[in-house]
Amino acid sequence: MNANPAPSRSLARTHPILTVLGILAVLIVLLIIFWDWNWFKGPVERAVQAKTGRAFHIDGDLDVDLGRITTVRVDGLRLANADWAIKTAPEMARVQRLEIDVALGQLIFHRSLHLPAIRITQPVVELEARTAQQGGGNWILQGQTPTDAQDAGMTPTFGTVIVDDARLHYLDRPNKTDLRIEASSGKPDAQYGAPPIDLTGTGRWGANAFTLGGRIQSPLDLAESQRPYRIDLHAAAGATKARARGTLVDPLHLGGFELRMALSGQDLADLYPLIGVAIPQSPPYAFDGTLTRTGNTWHYDRFTGKVGDSDLGGSTAVTVGGQRLKLEADLTSKRLDFDDLAGFIGAPSKGGAGETRNAAQTAQATKLAANPRVLPQDPYDLSKLRSMDADVRWKARRINAPKLPIDDMDAHLTLTDGLLQLQPLNFGVAGGNVRSQIRMDARNPTIRTRADIAVRQLNLGQLFPDAKLTEGAVGRIGGDIRISTSGNSIAAMAGNANGDIGVGMGKGHIPQLLVELAGLDVMQSLGYLFDRDKQVPIRCAFADFEVKDGLMQARSMAFDTTDTIVLGSGDINLKNEALNLELKPRPKDRSLLSFRTPLEIGGTFKDPSFHPNLAKLGLRGAIAVVLATIAPPAALLATIEPGGGKDSDCGGKYAK
Repeated sequence: MNANPAPSRSLARTHPILTVLGILAVLIVLLIIFWDWNWFKGPVERAVQAKTGRAFHIDGDLDVDLGRITTVRVDGLRLANADWAIKTAPEMARVQRLEIDVALGQLIFHRSLHLPAIRITQPVVELEARTAQQGGGNWILQGQTPTDAQDAGMTPTFGTVIVDDARLHYLDRPNKTDLRIEASSGKPDAQYGAPPIDLTGTGRWGANAFTLGGRIQSPLDLAESQRPYRIDLHAAAGATKARARGTLVDPLHLGGFELRMALSGQDLADLYPLIGVAIPQSPPYAFDGTLTRTGNTWHYDRFTGKVGDSDLGGSTAVTVGGQRLKLEADLTSKRLDFDDLAGFIGAPSKGGAGETRNAAQTAQATKLAANPRVLPQDPYDLSKLRSMDADVRWKARRINAPKLPIDDMDAHLTLTDGLLQLQPLNFGVAGGNVRSQIRMDARNPTIRTRADIAVRQLNLGQLFPDAKLTEGAVGRIGGDIRISTSGNSIAAMAGNANGDIGVGMGKGHIPQLLVELAGLDVMQSLGYLFDRDKQVPIRCAFADFEVKDGLMQARSMAFDTTDTIVLGSGDINLKNEALNLELKPRPKDRSLLSFRTPLEIGGTFKDPSFHPNLAKLGLRGAIAVVLATIAPPAALLATIEPGGGKDSDCGGKYAK
């Protein structure tokens, strides 16, 4: 008798498909029960390492919540640092937790990657800079060049990103920069839309204490290249402060900007270690303008502001990426305080009531006040002159210089590989002009300078704005100055100067008191007090100097009026800043009480002295005293001048 077949075998034979489906269901259940997404950690780590050339580790769990919106959750991510930067930090980046939402349907059916949300918890990024010649910073990965890293874009689309307690450390040892920035997602608002990022930062930038604060739009909006990206950031490096607010278009590639940029500080020279733009020392400044970018050129346009007590506006452009940075500027000032230009010659502004200067300039001015020298001795920084190129135009419509008759300015400065040229440097002075062409060659260890200066049509009556005595003077002054020299400071250049200096004046007239005082003519000077409108015609006046090794030697000097000719001789030592001049009046009239003795001009630039030749004056005074003991009227005889002076040979050389 045959036994009955086993029920399971009968079922398998009868329903083979159901049996297979049952087995598959059991396997799926077992797979779900025992499935561990951590099995993929190894392949993921190896894939990232192969792509980046850096060791990549997932120290925590890898988990996936499947669904229409699938969430990938990873804990404890670490990306190794570049080999040369390991001493600074073992890892370039690490994240405590990363959660990414993936729109699975779009990925499968539309082959597009959309990430509705990214949540990053406690990310830490360590960035260290190197030059492109050294291979770039530690963010340059395997197979990348610095340019590739800059141009790399994002292909996915995003929804929102939430950052919790992010930290960024940026180190640039050659430029003495060490920044630490913290970021966290803020609350959504109408202005920023998705949760913005609030930033704070501290550290040092170019050896200056650095702080940062502000808010930027959600990083996910970075991928929308046509949508404006809003920022509002303020930063300070030492005394230099900046605030940028507005929107950017395609910020990942530094595309279109619409930013207002406010910049202020105590000294424009402080910008050099921060952004590489070499500008002379200045008083405190503050600007506000529009920041844009075209290719490698950054523009700061339509800015307005002040430097010291001067207004300054216009447009500037800084081009990077070449052998040297290049600065281009078109500047205007409605009112320029002449003191604010002192930094161009290495000197501080004079300060005083109503004048603006910073603490460093005040200290420098105090030091100079104790120095017996006047000419600035601080050398120019050759490295700055060679570090960048420049093309700057600056016009000042009005110049404020209470003790100087300067009206306006027109300057064009170019700097190319250490060769600085001012062509022109023109000033309106006393109704005329002083036109200059200056060339400073700093391509060698010692600067070689050439200055050609033309003085034309200066009004004698306006030369001394504070002197009431010269208000009625009439005459036009002209001249030429041609100097070649070498030296790295203004004082050194003056001490090594060679060339010619000549100034003169054609016909005119001056108040008689000036002539009589110049010759110590007491009687005519007293008469002037009762006849202040009396004028003395001038035939001509001139001074011609030869300059050799810093010594200005007078070749000829004369001041010729209808009643007196004053002849001059002597020298001016530019190296020692010493004066050694003698003016000898020769009267053409006969005047009582006239002590016509030579006037000696001595001392230094800082402490000049003016006094008559006491030996001759004492002799004539002694004669007067002796005669006075005999008969008072006879004492007047010693002061009578025969008027033996002759007219000078006045040409038209300086009457231009």
